Amino acid sequence: MQDDVKTWLRQRTSHWQDWPPERLLAAKRAAGTQISVVIPARNEERTVGRVVGALRQALLTATPLVDEIVVVDSDSTDGTARSAERAGAVVHRARDIAPALGSYPGKGEALWKSLLVTRGELLVFVDADLTRWGPHFVTGLLGPLLADSQTQLVKGFYERVKTERDGSTSTEGGRVTELVARPLLSLWWPQLAGVVQPLAGEWAIRRDLMESLSIPVGYGVELSTLLDTFSRFGLGALAQVDLGSRAHHHQADHDLALMAAELLVVAEARREHPEPPGQLLHQFVREDGAARPRSRAIPSHERPPASTVKAAR
Repeated sequence: MQDDVKTWLRQRTSHWQDWPPERLLAAKRAAGTQISVVIPARNEERTVGRVVGALRQALLTATPLVDEIVVVDSDSTDGTARSAERAGAVVHRARDIAPALGSYPGKGEALWKSLLVTRGELLVFVDADLTRWGPHFVTGLLGPLLADSQTQLVKGFYERVKTERDGSTSTEGGRVTELVARPLLSLWWPQLAGVVQPLAGEWAIRRDLMESLSIPVGYGVELSTLLDTFSRFGLGALAQVDLGSRAHHHQADHDLALMAAELLVVAEARREHPEPPGQLLHQFVREDGAARPRSRAIPSHERPPASTVKAAR
């Protein structure tokens, strides 16, 4: 590992326990800043209410650190919106936010649309399907932003609780992280090799930066913000926080393959001399005892910087 990466690891990696809520509240008040927690959700009725409720109790009621908890519902077909509202979140349906701009399915679309309905100068993104976690995810991610004005983006990392019977844990990312994202960074952006989990769904960013970035509408949003922040500001603008343990729902391999293809599209677009990528992911499924081809379009659309859209409106 390069010396500059090792230095960055020592200087820019912290633990969530380094950032007690009372200390962050004092820093927030001194800076006069507002904080928004955004939870993108699609068909997460079983978990989103618990996520919202825990955050509201800890960070709005017990310690008034957060100014708003906003759930952006991405075309759920279950009771996700109702569960989130009952738990105390402000809920917006992605397709109802600025409907004249149209709507795309995907996590990145939900995060991009959230920029049009939230007010915080600091944004914290938290997944809706968490089953082992805590409100310290939010305080940990906020710490480096409130402590250092040069920090632009904070990534979380954690032990991922596996589903094997032995209950083993690991700091490995998911399958897409280890098989796609980490090799991509090692090959083309080795300065980012110190980022433990580049695709972590829990991260925090300054609004003015987020609004200035092109945002992929799908799962490429985590990789794109990391690459674009590094390209614009360098390693010194990045930080990461050990958030302890995390468990969440897992996706099928075929869905992960589509996610991987999205990441390749995002990475290729950000290489120095990108080539136009393909548009379809070709897979095979077994039906009636036979392997049958299936092709799916790779989400490749990117929303323009939100600042340009807000100016036009």
